Amino acid sequence: MPSKSFSARTLGANALKSFAHPLRLRLFELLDEHGPSTATRLAALLGQNTGATSYHLRELARHGIIEIVPGMGRGKEKFWRVTPGGFSYGDPAKDPEAASALTYLLDDLVRQRGAELNRWRAEEERTREEWVRASVLARRSLRLTAEEASGLRDEVLAVLERYRDLSDGRARAAQAEPAAPPPGTGHVVVHFDLFPVGETHREETP
Repeated sequence: MPSKSFSARTLGANALKSFAHPLRLRLFELLDEHGPSTATRLAALLGQNTGATSYHLRELARHGIIEIVPGMGRGKEKFWRVTPGGFSYGDPAKDPEAASALTYLLDDLVRQRGAELNRWRAEEERTREEWVRASVLARRSLRLTAEEASGLRDEVLAVLERYRDLSDGRARAAQAEPAAPPPGTGHVVVHFDLFPVGETHREETP
């Protein structure tokens, strides 16, 4: 996702093809959901060996999708995180393999969001009241220009990046003092989509 000034870095064709891999997507998803982690911890969560996990993490890092967290970890231990500032997918139409990879990535994103929403609906009745009050499922239908839509996108994503920084800071504190996690902290997932409706074949009026 884009960051504050918000011209998000665009993944090139090679990055798209590298990212469109089931294990790499799952590694990215875990880092995005739970914050910085090591190859060893991620391997345990995924039932993989550490060597394979390390290789796929390095491949993601080679394309700037994730990075090593500065100052986190002991000795040779490396903590990985989603690269701040995010990225966009761009338009790989000139490369059929990259276009196929993009289709795979977007379909997986839709799958993930649907699964997360279904999980929340199943868990809501058993969730503590303060978290239910803090949650929201909202939809807005607006009339905006493309420029206004871009501004709305950038402002919302800037807020999300600010809270990601807060979350990553807590992960570093927990790593330093694992016995003292911040009280009241929970795992939160945020979905944000903005797209035009009915503009595909619209013709301009003279």
